[in-house]
Amino acid sequence: MRILLTGAAGFLGSHICDRLLAEGHTVIGMDNFITGNRENLVHLVKNKDFSFIRHDVSEIITVRSKLDAVLHFASPASPNPASPFGYPNLPVETLKAGSLGTFNTLDLARINQARFLFASTSEVYGDPLEHPQVETYWGHVNSVGPRSMYDEAKRFSEALIMAYYRSKGADTRIVRIFNTYGSRMRLDDGRVVPSFIQQALHGDPLTIFGDGLQTRSFCYVDDLVDGIYRLLLSDEHLPVNIGNPSETSILDFALKINRLTGNAAGLDYSIDKRMDSDPQRRCPDISRARSLLSWEPKVGLEEGLMRTISSFKEKLGMK
Repeated sequence: MRILLTGAAGFLGSHICDRLLAEGHTVIGMDNFITGNRENLVHLVKNKDFSFIRHDVSEIITVRSKLDAVLHFASPASPNPASPFGYPNLPVETLKAGSLGTFNTLDLARINQARFLFASTSEVYGDPLEHPQVETYWGHVNSVGPRSMYDEAKRFSEALIMAYYRSKGADTRIVRIFNTYGSRMRLDDGRVVPSFIQQALHGDPLTIFGDGLQTRSFCYVDDLVDGIYRLLLSDEHLPVNIGNPSETSILDFALKINRLTGNAAGLDYSIDKRMDSDPQRRCPDISRARSLLSWEPKVGLEEGLMRTISSFKEKLGMK
């Protein structure tokens, strides 16, 4: 297939580029570098099956060649307000990527009669009252909170995509992505994995907001990409959770990183004064992914963290 991928220079987008190219497809990457990193695509510059367009998806998209698939992954993704790349600092850009950007990519796919896949998120469930989260759960979301721009952009996109599917016959797919980690995450991303690993590698105590009992389910990037690729090839139109159902507390996660890095500095507990702070529990029910895609994660947390720590050491020039 000839595939357009928006957000191609991002952590996840660049890994999807690699998988699509490895499967023999031709990939046109698109990014405006607001949060994407040029370094993530350097290794693809000489690949004859890869080309790149610098463009903001909130502006009309023109691609001259026929497309077989459009994957819309362009959006800021970090919730950390302390990071310049966090969506609380890019609220309008985030909302435009998830509204105008979705309109533009959907129309491009429809004109080309191409399949369309959208990167949604577990954030559509908000601070969930049901656990684990199944795709039929409508969520518990603060639509006017200081981090609502990301949740609501994704929820709007899902509604728009289903409208195109039902009224225009668009060939659409929606993946709801849960916490993912791996190589190529920005060191200054502000999310828990790069923050903890950087602190540990520098011999600093790991900062935990609150009591650390809030939970997450961490999926290694290779597993996630495999699930996304299987969904792209499927005929499923309703949202599908892709994530690791193995739940861990942030406290246990921090202790594991300290152990794997040999960091003896311990932990630093900080009172969580952030408005509309992180959801307390987050864990996917992947029954639909198992039955529809024959997919489930294969890389264990410790193995995935060791690979990620090694990649961070390389970035930081450490042995």
